[in-house]
Amino acid sequence: MNRRSEGALNVLMCAAGMVAAAASAAERPPPPEDGALVAADGTGQFKTIQDAINAAPPNCSQERPWTIKIRAGTYHELVYAQREKHFVRLVGEDPARTTVTFGLCASMPGPDGKPLGTFHTQTVWIDADNFSIENLTLENSAVRLGQALALRVDGDRATFRNCRFVGWQDTLLVNRGRQYFSHCEISGAVDFIFGGATSFFYRCQIHCLGNGYITAASTPSGQPFGLVFSECTIGGEAGARTYLGRPWRPFARVMFLNTEMSEVVVPAGWHNWNRPESEKSADFAEFGSRGPGAQPALRVRWAHGLSRSDAETITPQCVLGGNDGWNPLAENN
Repeated sequence: MNRRSEGALNVLMCAAGMVAAAASAAERPPPPEDGALVAADGTGQFKTIQDAINAAPPNCSQERPWTIKIRAGTYHELVYAQREKHFVRLVGEDPARTTVTFGLCASMPGPDGKPLGTFHTQTVWIDADNFSIENLTLENSAVRLGQALALRVDGDRATFRNCRFVGWQDTLLVNRGRQYFSHCEISGAVDFIFGGATSFFYRCQIHCLGNGYITAASTPSGQPFGLVFSECTIGGEAGARTYLGRPWRPFARVMFLNTEMSEVVVPAGWHNWNRPESEKSADFAEFGSRGPGAQPALRVRWAHGLSRSDAETITPQCVLGGNDGWNPLAENN
């Protein structure tokens, strides 16, 4: 995962979306004050999700969010939620029939002729705080071509419910901020949940498509939590073998709580990314793992278990509360 300078492609993405929105504004009825309808067949206010996001007003709040309803269909587009699009909700009909997809990968040439790099491949990029997505599939279709993001999140206090994230390598980048994922499905093979954010995954299904690593955390030093998985399930394709994670950065923090692990999880559990020094600084922990992939006696010695009393304190409120006391369970989503 090479970090390249950010900007060129993302500027083109949002600029193209704004131009398209302006060009078609006179041809459609105005959206209601509290949201909009997107339909690829033209029966809504917008045909693309990007146009609907661009039209969201700047004064949304938790009490008055702007809801973009998305009719079933496949939307071939790059989606960028700008920093100012607070309290906007994307709500699909259901993830099995409502998909946002694109196929950029890191090795493809960008506007300057150089490879895009990992951080410019996202199908959906959430840069706004207090953004939420429900009932959608977010896909990067560049399967097995290298690093290719389905979702990148830089916004704080983002929530994702009943969503599917589909990719192969680097499917889901939680880059910074805090996120809550509930009843989602995440598929991939190599480092497919990664980043430096504080993220809580509740009752999510993790599907391993091939040999690799589920997580690659880059938790900053001193950050209390990184990636936390609670009451999740880990499965995969026949013959796939995976590690629970490896440290992308030295202070990576990952926890699995009360998670069902199939035989796809290797007995060692964790990998040091061939950097033995990271064994002293990374914090990889489990509690209540069960299933064929839960083999505590065979785990690497530098990972550790949690006591029941400690595990019971690791709730969404504890992990995500921060200085502002954010509680995603209390939101009216």
